[in-house]
Amino acid sequence: MASESWNVLVTGGAGYIGSHTVLELVQANFKVVVIDNFSNAYKEEKGTKPVSLQRVEKLVNEQITFIKCDIRNIEELQDVFKKYTFHCVLHFAALKAVGESCEKPLEYYEANVGGTLNLLKVMSDHNVKNFIYSSSATVYGTPEKLPLVEDMKTGDCTNPYGKTKYMVEEILKDLCVSNKAWSVISLRYFNPVGAHPSGQIGEDPNGIPNNLMPYIAQVAVGKRQMLYVYGNDYDTPDGTGVRDYIHIMDLAAGHVKAIIYQKTRNLTGFKAINLGTGKGYSVLEVIHAFEKASGRKIPYKIVERRPGDIATSYADASLANKKLGWQATKNIDDMCIDAWRWQQNNPNGYKYRQ
Repeated sequence: MASESWNVLVTGGAGYIGSHTVLELVQANFKVVVIDNFSNAYKEEKGTKPVSLQRVEKLVNEQITFIKCDIRNIEELQDVFKKYTFHCVLHFAALKAVGESCEKPLEYYEANVGGTLNLLKVMSDHNVKNFIYSSSATVYGTPEKLPLVEDMKTGDCTNPYGKTKYMVEEILKDLCVSNKAWSVISLRYFNPVGAHPSGQIGEDPNGIPNNLMPYIAQVAVGKRQMLYVYGNDYDTPDGTGVRDYIHIMDLAAGHVKAIIYQKTRNLTGFKAINLGTGKGYSVLEVIHAFEKASGRKIPYKIVERRPGDIATSYADASLANKKLGWQATKNIDDMCIDAWRWQQNNPNGYKYRQ
């Protein structure tokens, strides 16, 4: 495939999923421009680029074009589109913590819905109609049955974060109906974890991690005293929440496959595709797998459930295999080994190590 002929804009490309996907895109010979507002990315005081992208540049031995830009600012977006020609946009930029979204819903709607509307308007202005959306399994709400399949009902979301992802999907569907030139693939992720096998890039959450794996890793490395397990009275084998964890490198590869599919098939319209492994692991199973990978005991305490959480979620990922030729290749042990390597190499994330 002559992928070098496609220029790709990656929003939120300095974040966890974005940076790993940028690495895969560059290695697949796509021309990439990254925008990010540093809301979840660290940069050195003297630097102009996020450390995550500096590390990606070293890994791929290539310079990456980066522009500081906030999707909530439509003028900044217009400037980027005036300067560069794009064939496709990968949209990662969003606020993403379920618990925080319950506390700060307006911020989530402003960034995730308002910011996306800005982006789509500017794309329209510049006749860019290929869009890969970073969606989420949260759009399914509380599952009526499992595994979750793309044609199941969406929208009965249990938290504002999930609602923002659902709302944007509905906007994208309406856009595709109104204008047949649009081609949208909405990738519904399950639970991305792990890190690049080099240990050079990984998940570096601001403050206290909202997700399980980085919290466990910080406990293992001695940065936090104890893991809090939110509820052990769910209707699951051991009472703790069950999720479909997917290795970040498998997830990043899924985005490259999605762009290739979009480009080679001249797709139009809206298509939702799950990216997951099809297997669920409980919180306690993840703890035990991480203990095995790290050789360290993970102290934990059972506390009350969190608002907005559901008992079990895992994917039917067969559509991704059928349409994109993609499937997850890494298991929970791989995820924990790579997450632990990243955490050991970078006990304080990107902040204290170049």
